[in-house]
Amino acid sequence: MSESLKDKTQRREKRAAKVPSEASHGVRAKETTGRTKDSISTVSYMDELGHHDDNARMVVTMENTYQMGPYKRFPVPVVTDILKDVLTSYLQEEKYEVEWSQKMTKTICEVIRARVKDLMIPRYKIVVLVHIGQFTGQSMQISSRCLWDASNDTFASYSFKNSSLFGVATVFAVYLE
Repeated sequence: MSESLKDKTQRREKRAAKVPSEASHGVRAKETTGRTKDSISTVSYMDELGHHDDNARMVVTMENTYQMGPYKRFPVPVVTDILKDVLTSYLQEEKYEVEWSQKMTKTICEVIRARVKDLMIPRYKIVVLVHIGQFTGQSMQISSRCLWDASNDTFASYSFKNSSLFGVATVFAVYLE
């Protein structure tokens, strides 16, 4: 590459990324450019060689998609099967204990959330609620309230009971525009 072309490229990188060139200070500048129909999106950040901070996040500015509804709907029957499988496998042979149920509630929530996230349903916020209680023949009603869009938001629920405990798991899927 000619010397003047190299200089122009380096000046353009300096202006766009506002960082020193690659050679100075062991800093590598990365730039990602995406093109849509009539607009240009640019994302720039710095990555120091040898120093990777897991807590640092790259700030990305996204353009509006103007998408008002989901491309892929939340699969309620599949999620209900996940709830049934997880509750049955974790609670089938267990006896109710207070300390155990507190820990198991968190564990079951994390397992359900991971399995639902594995379905990779885009643009839905997943909220998981699990209740475990002692089963002594009583009745119980569990309710929840939230701002709801009936056309896009949905939920799946499953309840399990054995001789000493009951478990109720609910997954709310709230569409993010």
